[in-house]
Amino acid sequence: MTPVKAVFLSLAMLSAIGLWGVGIYAADAANDHVSVDGYGVVASR
Repeated sequence: MTPVKAVFLSLAMLSAIGLWGVGIYAADAANDHVSVDGYGVVASR
């Protein structure tokens, strides 16, 4: 793998992780919506 491809792959992975975090934050901030992770664990209040 060339360094340029590695940089693009790293940027794509970091962007995906960031967007996933924003989605979880938005779901948690929504009214009456409980965010659930992939393991079925919910954030109880």
